[in-house]
Amino acid sequence: MLFWILVAILTAAVAAVLLLPLLRRPAAAAGDASHDVEVYRDQLEELKRDEATGLIAANEAELARAEVARRLIAASKAEAKEKAAPATRRNRLAQAFVIVILPLTGLCLYIANGRPDLPAQPLAERLANPGNDVNILIARAESHLARNPDDGAGWDLLAPIYYRNGRMEDAANAFSQAIRLLGPNQERLDGYAETLIAQANGIVTADARARLEQSLALQADNPRAKYYLALALEQDGRRAEARAAFEAMAKDAPADAPWLPLVNRHIAALAEGTETATGGTLGNPTAGDVAAAEEMSAGDRQQMIAGMVDSLAAKLADDPDNLEGWMRIIRSYVVLDQRPKAEAALQTALKTFPADSENGRQLVALARDLSISTGGGGQ
Repeated sequence: MLFWILVAILTAAVAAVLLLPLLRRPAAAAGDASHDVEVYRDQLEELKRDEATGLIAANEAELARAEVARRLIAASKAEAKEKAAPATRRNRLAQAFVIVILPLTGLCLYIANGRPDLPAQPLAERLANPGNDVNILIARAESHLARNPDDGAGWDLLAPIYYRNGRMEDAANAFSQAIRLLGPNQERLDGYAETLIAQANGIVTADARARLEQSLALQADNPRAKYYLALALEQDGRRAEARAAFEAMAKDAPADAPWLPLVNRHIAALAEGTETATGGTLGNPTAGDVAAAEEMSAGDRQQMIAGMVDSLAAKLADDPDNLEGWMRIIRSYVVLDQRPKAEAALQTALKTFPADSENGRQLVALARDLSISTGGGGQ
C-alpha cells in the first residue's frame, strides 16, 4: 500500500510541474485584429481632442464616435478569437494529456512489465546477498579489494572470474597481485600466462613463456604449461622441436585426457606441414608476428589482432573442420569485447562439431569458461 501511495504522490508532483506552464495565460499575439483595435482606440482619443478644440461639432463627433466604437467592438471580438481560441484548444489538450493519458500509460506499462509484489532490496543488501549474480559478486569483491588492496586471497579469487568474463587486463592485474602477495604456484602462473596469451590473441609472448617455464619447474607434469610451451616452439618456426614436445605430451597423456585431441591435431598438422596464408600452422602467428607484437603499442597490437582474427575467420569459412581455429577465434572475439560474434562463431562451430561429440564438448567447455551462451547447443 505504501508503494502505491508513493507512486501517486510522485505522479501528482510530476503532473503539477508539467501543468504549471500550461496554466499560465499565453502572451498576446500581434495579429491584424490587434492592430485594428489599437487604431480604433487612437481614433476615439483623437475625436475627443478635436471636439474639445472645436474642430468638429458635437453631433458630428457623436456620430463618428458611434461608428468607431462599433468597429472597435468588432475588432475586439476578432482579436479574442484570433489569439484565444487556438491556444485554448491546444492548452486543454495538453492538460488532458498530462492529467489523464500520461499517468494511465505509465500505470499500464508498469502493470504489464513491473513487479509491484517484489520486495525492496537496496544495493547494500544485494551486495551482501548476491546469490548467483556474477556482476554483483565481482562488484562486491572489487569493493573489498579497494579497501584491502593487500588481500591476496581476494585477488586470487577474482582473477579467474575476470578471465572467464573476458576482462583480460583486469585478470592480468589480479593474477599479478595474487602472485606478488601469495607467491607463485601452478594455478596462478598458468592463469597469468594464459591471460597474457589471450591478450595477444594466441601469441605466446616472452613474458607468458617465462611464467609457463616457472610453472613447469614447480610441477613437471603440468599439461597446460607443456602445451603452451610447445605452441611457442611452433610459433617460432621450430617445427621439429614443437612436434617432439607435442608427441611427448600425447605419449604421457591418459587415454581420456580432454586436451589429447587438440595435441594430436598439432602433431598431424606439423607432420603434414599444414600452413595458413600467413605462414603459421593452423592459423597461428609466425615468429615474425610474435616479435612484431611484442614491440607494438597497445593500439597497434589491437589492430594487428583484429586483422589476424579477420584472416582466421576467412580461413574457417573455407575450412570449418578446424577445432583449434574455432576455439582461438571464439576466445579472440571475447578479448576484443565482441561477444555477439563469439556466440555466432560458437554456433557455427557446433554445426561442424555437435555438442555431444568429443570436440563439441571442448567447445561447450570453452563457452562455459568464457560465460558465452551456447543457445541450447550444449544441452
